[in-house]
Amino acid sequence: MSTSQIYLTELPLINVMSEEAEFSWLAIQTRPRYEKKVVSDLEEKGVNVFLPLFSVKRQWSDRQRVVNPPLFPSYVFVRLAPTLSNRVSILRTNGVTGFVGARGVGTPIPDGEIEALRRVIKQQVAFEPYPYLKIGERVCIRGGSLDGIEGMLMAINGDQSLVVSVDLIQKSIAIRITGYSVVAT
Repeated sequence: MSTSQIYLTELPLINVMSEEAEFSWLAIQTRPRYEKKVVSDLEEKGVNVFLPLFSVKRQWSDRQRVVNPPLFPSYVFVRLAPTLSNRVSILRTNGVTGFVGARGVGTPIPDGEIEALRRVIKQQVAFEPYPYLKIGERVCIRGGSLDGIEGMLMAINGDQSLVVSVDLIQKSIAIRITGYSVVAT
C-alpha cells in the first residue's frame, strides 16, 4: 500500500466548509441494531450525523420501560462533502454497509426533508413510524410550530394525518394534524 493511499483514507473528516452548497445529506445503511454505535463512531470522526429516534413503551414479562429506537431502522443520515476521502472514511466505520443510492455512491437528500424531520422531533409532536406512501395529495401546514412542513394528507383511524417522507430510503412518519390549517401545494 503506497503512502498516498494511506494518507487519502485516514484523513479525519472536517466540517469546515468554504461553501454550504458543497455539503449534502446522504443516507447510509447500517447493520441491524448498529445505528447508535455508528452515530457515536462517526461523531468521533467529526461527521455531522442525524439519527431520528422515537419513544415507545415496551412491555416485558416483569416490567414496562420507555425505549428510544431509531425511527428508520438500519439508516443514519450524514451531512458531508462528496469527496472520496469522506466516503471511504464513512464506509470504514464499523457497522456501515454502504451509501443509499445509485451505484452505492449515495444520492443527496433534499435539505427540506431532513429539516422537516428535525422540526417534528424538536417540537415533540406526537408521531409514529408509518409505511412509505407514494400516492396521495401533497399538503403544507400553515401556522403554528409546524408551519411550512409539507407531506401527504392521509386518514389514519379517522384522524387527519400528515405523512412526512424521506423519498430516497422510502420511509415515513405520520403526524396528527387536528387543529392545524393545511393547504394543498
